[in-house]
Amino acid sequence: MSEQRFIDIETKLAHQDQTLIELNAALTKQQETIMTLERLCASMAERIASLDEALPGAEHSNERPPHY
Repeated sequence: MSEQRFIDIETKLAHQDQTLIELNAALTKQQETIMTLERLCASMAERIASLDEALPGAEHSNERPPHY
């Protein structure tokens, strides 16, 4: 193999390594965002459930009105 061919292969490998590092960083950030959003959704669901229970007449809040 020629020297230039080795240089081209090494250059491509270096670019692939850098791309892999960047993709890993993006994936890690996305996973952190997903975990944060899941915690936020769970917290909001708990708050909504507790508010629904605290309302007067909460036992009837999910029932259909009699005219249905």
